[in-house]
Amino acid sequence: MHVFRGLPNPESRSPCALTIGNFDGVHRGHAALLQTVVNQARQMGLPAAVMTFEPHPREYFAARAGHLDQAPARIANLRDKLEALAQAGIDRVIVEHFNARFASLTATQFIDDILVQGCHARWICVGDDFRFGAKRSGDFELLRRGGQQCGFGVEAMATLTHDGRRISSSEVRQALARADFALTQQLLGRPYRMSGRVIHGKKLGRTLGFPTLNLRVTHKRPAVTGIFVVRVHGLGQVALPGVASLGVRPTVEDSGRVLLETHLLDWKGDAYGRLIRVEFLKKLRDEEKYDSLQQLTDAIAEDERQAREFFSSC
Repeated sequence: MHVFRGLPNPESRSPCALTIGNFDGVHRGHAALLQTVVNQARQMGLPAAVMTFEPHPREYFAARAGHLDQAPARIANLRDKLEALAQAGIDRVIVEHFNARFASLTATQFIDDILVQGCHARWICVGDDFRFGAKRSGDFELLRRGGQQCGFGVEAMATLTHDGRRISSSEVRQALARADFALTQQLLGRPYRMSGRVIHGKKLGRTLGFPTLNLRVTHKRPAVTGIFVVRVHGLGQVALPGVASLGVRPTVEDSGRVLLETHLLDWKGDAYGRLIRVEFLKKLRDEEKYDSLQQLTDAIAEDERQAREFFSSC
């Protein structure tokens, strides 16, 4: 899969079948849309392409208004999004930087400059609630008329439902906020995981007797926070049991940096630089700020005990 940061340069542009969206989480509704695009692309002999955005447009507008707390919680990092798109059979992904210039494009400019000139779209499929252009002024009917004028086909994808409710990123966020990982898996079509390369930390966990594998979380509002029972994939033939903390580490740090720290229950080794996937199984508790490192150590010991109890009952 070829990933472009911004529109492809003129030498790399070629006709494609395209869909557009944030694709945060790449849930089952997204998967149905992506499959439609892939099928049509194969019939037309074109690459299947996705245009997505970083940051999330709502995150951009929330930051501009000074209200980051109103930005949507992020389900997936860019790495996990791209992996899910690749697994869906997508050939080309355009990661468009959502900024003031992009936000100011009129709906007509979006069609002419982005879809026609920038992407060379020959066929486009979008969700039935798709909006585009400054102030979300463009809708499906405008896109359809633009396709008639500019020579690309347009199709709308009906909403997919689960138990009578629309499958959406918002539904996934709500399930994750409740730590309902069973429902999250049903909505996503796969277990909820976060991936990344293990980085060096401050080695505090090792000092306390609980060494951790640390993953940097680039977005400040992950859809889940707290202490969790997890499985870690990528360090051997089988997934390894562990307990993880996802959050800002309030007892030992006040920078606001978000980190995913995972303590493996029965594994020792050098994992620095390794790509791992942390699968969330059960939430144990919320993050807490303790008055001393001894209190933190006791809490981690209790988390480990509960995690071992969970795995022993599986």
